Amino acid sequence: MKKTIFSLALGLTTAIGVAQTKPGLGTDKLKFYVESFNKIDTETVKNYVTNDQAYEFLSKNAPLFECPDSTIEKIYYYRWWAFRKHLKQTPDGFVFTEFITQVNHAGKYNTVSSALGHHIYEGRWMRDPQYLDQYINFWLYIDPKTPKPHLHAFSSWLQDAVYNYYLVNQNKATLQKQLPVLDADYRQWETEKMAPNQMFWQFDVRDAMEESISGGRKDKNIRPTINSYMYGNAVALTKMAKLFGNDTLMNRYQAKAAQLKRMVQDTLWDNEANFFKVKQVAKGKLADAREELGFIPWYFNLPDDKVKYAEQWEQLTDEKGFNAPWGITTAERRHPLFRTHGTGHGCEWDGAVWPFATTQTLKGLANLLTNYKHQDGMSKQVFYTELHKYAASHTKRGLPYLGEYQDEKTGYWLKGDNPRSSYYNHSGFADIVISDLVGLKPRDDNKLEVYPLIPDGLWDWFCLDKVPYHGHEITVRWDKTGNKYKQGAGLYIYADGKQLAKSKDLKHIITKLP
Repeated sequence: MKKTIFSLALGLTTAIGVAQTKPGLGTDKLKFYVESFNKIDTETVKNYVTNDQAYEFLSKNAPLFECPDSTIEKIYYYRWWAFRKHLKQTPDGFVFTEFITQVNHAGKYNTVSSALGHHIYEGRWMRDPQYLDQYINFWLYIDPKTPKPHLHAFSSWLQDAVYNYYLVNQNKATLQKQLPVLDADYRQWETEKMAPNQMFWQFDVRDAMEESISGGRKDKNIRPTINSYMYGNAVALTKMAKLFGNDTLMNRYQAKAAQLKRMVQDTLWDNEANFFKVKQVAKGKLADAREELGFIPWYFNLPDDKVKYAEQWEQLTDEKGFNAPWGITTAERRHPLFRTHGTGHGCEWDGAVWPFATTQTLKGLANLLTNYKHQDGMSKQVFYTELHKYAASHTKRGLPYLGEYQDEKTGYWLKGDNPRSSYYNHSGFADIVISDLVGLKPRDDNKLEVYPLIPDGLWDWFCLDKVPYHGHEITVRWDKTGNKYKQGAGLYIYADGKQLAKSKDLKHIITKLP
């Protein structure tokens, strides 16, 4: 696996890796990658942006990126190339699909809400906001009017994602319009899925995690998933309400967030296993399995900064825990029911590697490393190793590919050649590179924060360019020796071509925007 994907990408770096003469990047690499992806694609489904239009579209919308790790670089562009395949123009505006083919459980225009949060986090970095704006508009205003609304078919961190999109684009007028709808949506979840103990329950299938060890399609369990999502949504609504001076709404959601935080830690933490687990309502106890969903609370910075919670992360690098050759498993490998639910017959969340969950875990780990003091052995190197492994897993028969879920030992995509599995838009990648690896951290003030998670001494250079942020176009460039870009040694940050900050070291920087 590694030899094939590395050799192809390394050949590219040698062929077109030339020194830059401008502060940012040209589109030569983007063009090369798009053309190479087009050549291996049958394009059985064509949506708004066809393959022959992909380069032009992405050159106008996708941030540019290059780095010495050819695997991460190649898949960064592959994911943008695949993401635009899912953009559809409809009578109700633009939407993004999850499956490239029509699926029976989808709503209007083949939309599915399970990965909506991932779509928004990924799409917030596109330079033209109309596509994501109209997609969010569809879910807030169009889907509710359909005969069978689908937004609540799956758990969602919609409010959190919408607020984090605002932190990039600063579109205050749109957010103010959306706030009452997002408030109503939260209250609807309380009506539908709140248990007597004031926590949220969910079927594993409605968490898009069906056939799990801890649950079932008809088991109403108190899960770290939906409770973490609703905590993140409550925090986001608190910040939105504060932004618009709505003290009543702000106090309400501040209280809800505090209550959920306390209850998740009191109810779902297993002191013996040192892990957040599913509370099985029928059995009245925590499940006996550690599952990857236990890392989700850190996606929203929910756990307190305590040693006992940080100790959970030891399981990430343990081969008896979640560490496997092809990625992070969805259940601990030591459990007797690991990978016992069949092969490719349904959706197996009993151990197989799912990009959906990998995305959540990597962002949770990034938050641990940037926002917490207690990290229990986790490091930039651990994050990088898992991100690189995730990138390298995007392959099938030696060619770039993204499917539903994989065998943790062989990398075999367990849906085989099922057409619905191709380009499966159910996870994120570009956002992890931009916001977590390079570390561009969106803020609510007039500052730009960069917190790189690249291990010290690993990369001598990289450049992230044409990133939309607060109405500016951002460039982050690192050149350890100055020999790569010929514009000085160190870390440089630009807005609209104007230098904002410089450091001789690759480190955490906060600087003012123009």
